[in-house]
Amino acid sequence: MAATERFRDERERQVAAATARYDETGDERRAVEEQQNAGVAFPDSEEALAARAARLLDRQAVPAAMAVAAVRAEPLAATAAYERILGVSKDLQAWSFLPRGARAARTVARISVRENGRELPLGTGFLVSPSLLMTNHHVLTDAQAARQCFVEFDAQVTIDNTAQPPTRLELDPDGFFVTDQRLDFALVLVAPGPDPRPPGETFGWNRLSAQPGKLVIGEPVNVIGHPMGRLKEIAVRDNMLQVRLDDFLHYKTDTEPGNSGSPVFNDQWEVVALHHSGVPRTDEQGRTLRRDGQVWQPGDGDDAIDWVSNEGVRVSSILKHLAALPLTSRQRELLAEMGPESGLSLAEAAAGPATAPAAPAAGPATAPDLAVAVSRPAVEKATARAGLPARVGAFGGTRHLVFLHGRSQEGKDPEKLRREWAAGLNQGLVRAGLRPVDPADVWFPYYGDRLVQSLTTHEAVPHLTEAPTARAAEAVAPATPTARTVYEEIIGEAATKWDMPPEDRLATERIGLDDVVGTLHKRLGWLAARSDLDAWAIALVFRDVAAYLDDRRIRDEVLDCVLETMPDAGEVVLVSHSLGTVVGLDLLTRLSPGVNFVHLTTAGSPLGLDSVYSRLLVGGPKRPDTVADWLNAWCPTDAVAIGCPLGDDWADGLSDLAVVNARDRAHSIVEYLAHAEVARSIGSHLGG
Repeated sequence: MAATERFRDERERQVAAATARYDETGDERRAVEEQQNAGVAFPDSEEALAARAARLLDRQAVPAAMAVAAVRAEPLAATAAYERILGVSKDLQAWSFLPRGARAARTVARISVRENGRELPLGTGFLVSPSLLMTNHHVLTDAQAARQCFVEFDAQVTIDNTAQPPTRLELDPDGFFVTDQRLDFALVLVAPGPDPRPPGETFGWNRLSAQPGKLVIGEPVNVIGHPMGRLKEIAVRDNMLQVRLDDFLHYKTDTEPGNSGSPVFNDQWEVVALHHSGVPRTDEQGRTLRRDGQVWQPGDGDDAIDWVSNEGVRVSSILKHLAALPLTSRQRELLAEMGPESGLSLAEAAAGPATAPAAPAAGPATAPDLAVAVSRPAVEKATARAGLPARVGAFGGTRHLVFLHGRSQEGKDPEKLRREWAAGLNQGLVRAGLRPVDPADVWFPYYGDRLVQSLTTHEAVPHLTEAPTARAAEAVAPATPTARTVYEEIIGEAATKWDMPPEDRLATERIGLDDVVGTLHKRLGWLAARSDLDAWAIALVFRDVAAYLDDRRIRDEVLDCVLETMPDAGEVVLVSHSLGTVVGLDLLTRLSPGVNFVHLTTAGSPLGLDSVYSRLLVGGPKRPDTVADWLNAWCPTDAVAIGCPLGDDWADGLSDLAVVNARDRAHSIVEYLAHAEVARSIGSHLGG
């Protein structure tokens, strides 16, 4: 059977199923309409409204000051206060609504099939990780169908209303392909084009979230796709969520058949669903009707159908399904790249198949009994991975290049990590006109497993799945009181450095916004809103920095582990990242006396925070005598580097270099090393 015939058959099956669900929820839909006619803007449960208000405040989608102004004028019940906050979000859009929408649109691609010498458009897909594209099962029914298809990004008109040349890429279902007929989704690997980078680094990608609070009944949705195979179009406004089912959403909006596989966004451009089917108007016999009221016939074409609603698959249901699949370690690594809020973390990937908690339709954002935690995977010392020494005689045998990684590297292959770092550095070296390095010539101390062991033994900090109702700030906070104090200091100082308004300007005596968002939560939300990192990523880095700085036993175990794979003589070119920059400064006080001096490079470093550098073994912002020169690279949208430039606090000739990293990769070490200026500084010390 030809691909287009399979597409039509599968699509008809999905339309029939969507129509049946629509008919079954008629009473619920009529009840919603009655409430809306009575003036209720968001006819949803109080729990759903609370979760939505919390998320809006957490993501700075509604400025806290505006939320306070909306609820403080008169005494309000909790439900009314939540509705006021949602009303502000719906009626007043910040200027960033448009550029954020344009950014989201770049992730969307047209899917076409090669058949009988022709190229025929089938549907739409969108990137959900640097390399993975999501669409419908009825668009890509199996791996063989995917091999016949290709995708086109930027298939759209420009601001001058002229056609823009699209970028065509092939699909690689042999590298990754997962599909499910009931949920009508397919996830496939996109092969890189002439640019060897993953496509998400060029076009961006959407971070999927298993958390609730992304949409309530009555809120608008936005759909971007390629209806009928046309150039990219967007449906905004005059649409809203009608009914929320366990696995599906029903909403009104203008879509056409080519929108199969389109992302359904809320007004913050978060994906809430995968669009998969329209719902046609039917007569008493269940026959599909045309717009003129006549019974539809197959020869009339889809555009003649009177579509009354649309159905999308809930993102949380898709993520739950993915978490339960028995996949290979490589497949789970690819899923982990979807981001921390997906619930498909690297820790889970290392642990193997897991059953993710079902995300409730909605729940109180503060309900502690709903938070789901999974312990960090225990890494036995007998199987812990060791660091990698450099090849004997590399760089003349007297110069040594050392990479020192940050957190969240547990369970990973040090050799693969070393190659990734070297690949990033080599990009920068080539751009700088310098000779690339061989990964085998690099020392790679590895403490990822040891850090997890230490935290599990001494700190008892759980590694949380980003549960549907968990707040990042509280959910990952250290368990011990002293480490928690350091953690709160770091987040508080970082928020202050990024000009967060004073707490008293955000306070209210009315319904108590503290019930919706706590102080620590607000600070972390502020950092996430100002940066290209999400709240979970920021909280996890600061959590591990705090645990390392607070507990001497953890610090000693990490440093001892690193020293097991370090040169003991000559010059050291030390390149460190994130938590590794903190470990690296401590390490410099314990190097072998045979090390003459160190050329230091730090990237994405929190060393500009007093709460961090005051607890270092050097006793403050004092450059160790062994450091001959120091380059600090930082990205202004990297919240971990919020204290940079370091020259404001560290003296003695420190050089700061501000770089611009790709969106959603603001903290990536590969992104930092790929800059010519950073690589040139490192390469200049290697000789040759």
